[in-house]
Amino acid sequence: MTPTFIEAMRAASARAPDAALTVVSDTRPGTATLAEVVAAGRRMGTRLTAAGIVPGDIIACMLPNWREWCVVAVAAAQAGAVMLPVVTIYGAKEVGFILRQSGAKWLFTPDHFRGVDYSALVAGCGEPRALERHVAAGPDFDALEAEGPIADPAPRGADDLALLVYTSGTTADPKGVMHNARSILAELQSMRDMRGGSDDEAVISPWPPGHVAGALSMYRFLCQATPLVLMDQWDAAVAAERIARHRIAFTSGTPFHLSGMLAAADAHGHDLSSLRHYMVGAAPVPPSLIERCQAQGLAVFHCYGSSEHPTVTSGVAEDPLAKQLDTEGRVIAGSELRFVDDDGNDVPPGEDGEICTRGPELFMGYLDSELNERAFLPGGWYRSGDIGRLDADGYLLITDRKKDIIIRGGENISSKEVEALLLAHPKIADAAAVAAPDERMGEVVRACVVLAPGTELTLEELRAYFAGAGMAKQKTPERLTILAELPRNASGKVLKHQLRGAS
Repeated sequence: MTPTFIEAMRAASARAPDAALTVVSDTRPGTATLAEVVAAGRRMGTRLTAAGIVPGDIIACMLPNWREWCVVAVAAAQAGAVMLPVVTIYGAKEVGFILRQSGAKWLFTPDHFRGVDYSALVAGCGEPRALERHVAAGPDFDALEAEGPIADPAPRGADDLALLVYTSGTTADPKGVMHNARSILAELQSMRDMRGGSDDEAVISPWPPGHVAGALSMYRFLCQATPLVLMDQWDAAVAAERIARHRIAFTSGTPFHLSGMLAAADAHGHDLSSLRHYMVGAAPVPPSLIERCQAQGLAVFHCYGSSEHPTVTSGVAEDPLAKQLDTEGRVIAGSELRFVDDDGNDVPPGEDGEICTRGPELFMGYLDSELNERAFLPGGWYRSGDIGRLDADGYLLITDRKKDIIIRGGENISSKEVEALLLAHPKIADAAAVAAPDERMGEVVRACVVLAPGTELTLEELRAYFAGAGMAKQKTPERLTILAELPRNASGKVLKHQLRGAS
């Protein structure tokens, strides 16, 4: 029988109480054992229940890669509540929308982090009516996890909503992706099976826990007792040193993370020989980088997935170099793929079609139920919005994006959301947002604009405008192209493929 989160956490803590959590941070560094984290979270969860939290209530957590995030995750599970991770760099616009739509009862944040005053940010979110309490890391947080009684966990089932992750896709507003303990624990198990290593091999995570990849790293520690090293901001030299110190065998990230670590290891003499597996998402990896890793005995391979279905396909260390370079690997055990046309009919084998997925890791649906009708085909097949096919050996090839998104450093950015703010600028008469290639981040936002007559606009002015509107930094344009008009087809649709080639 599939356990709930709190059952899995208690079992992992009993089996490996000394599994280590290491937090590398200028703000809240430290170490803790799994037993300590689970006990602190259960005390906090007991206090949440006493304060009126009931099973199914939403607990929002806007904390970075800190021990405190893990404590809140345990507390939510203990109280039967739903964990809602929120990206720490989101602005008031995104946070306000998430709090209002989710109906979150409590919100945990830093006090200050990377120049942000979170009390001021929350105050700028409008009036999320359901929000009862905002707890900043510090004395108030410490009091909630302090020594005290631990009650029996609140009743909850493995199929009940347990994790709510917001993702930016094709719509202007983030979408609430619903997971239960069954789907997340299935994902953790499939990743364990693919790695083929032991649970005591340490992992380092560069992903912020507001994203599903970062949250999964946290749950891997909490539910599988996998030792975890966290960094609350990326530093390639620090990552390389920690890999060497903790003898880390597996990690994931973008090509930017990987190349930075290798360069730092060379510059500072760090030994990365323990690192055997490196998983990247669908971002292209330069062949020279993979070949360099192979020479060092480090297998680099792609995976394909999303917040909705975290891992659908993946490479493995034994894959031929050509497959590591050019494909997203093969379907993982338990998952299924099919490829359909615009009407939802299967395309002939070997032809491009929209990728549809199904499997035990698949999400329950969107919090906004209106999104579900167009997200699923009969039989529970999820329409990914990506275009691809299988090659003759069963490896997935991604050939196009049906979804109009920009993928910056592994994060999806809605072009529609960026365009809505561009069009509100008094100097801009017409606008489109597209992906621009970037060596560090893979892609960044390019604003292609038509100016109002007699006006001028600089990139610095545009960036200041986005900051003043409370837009998250990663969504702010990093390229600006000014055009006399946007290219459109006969029906008026902007020809974004032409804009992507603009300079």
